[in-house]
Amino acid sequence: MLLPHGTSIAVADGTKFELFRNTGTEAEPKLTAQDTPQLELTNFSAGAHRSDTSEGFSARTGNGANDQLDESAHAIAVADWLNHQVLTHKIDKLVVIADPKSLGEMRKRYHKQLEGVLIKELSKTMTGRPVAEIVTALKG
Repeated sequence: MLLPHGTSIAVADGTKFELFRNTGTEAEPKLTAQDTPQLELTNFSAGAHRSDTSEGFSARTGNGANDQLDESAHAIAVADWLNHQVLTHKIDKLVVIADPKSLGEMRKRYHKQLEGVLIKELSKTMTGRPVAEIVTALKG
């Protein structure tokens, strides 16, 4: 895949978020790490329909008491941050790489303008991987 110069690449899973920018050429991408924002996890109701008990509802505090909901909240926080970056014209070309569950949560939150700048999505866990592996996965 050709990756235009300046494209932002968001790599996320249920607990981590990494951000890169292609500082190379379209044909020879060079991913440069960008500062990753501190995300505020606020949406702990994500996925609450998944047969939670009433006790489960009170466990949504962001302290790891209900990791599945914390992971969903993290994915939503990433999507919300990306939406804001697109809406404020800080990102104009975007690739999203996330594990299947996180990507599913994120897609539900994509703003129409984010969908318009989205070049590619890759449903794969790539957080913590070397940049060369990320580039290889994008080319594949």
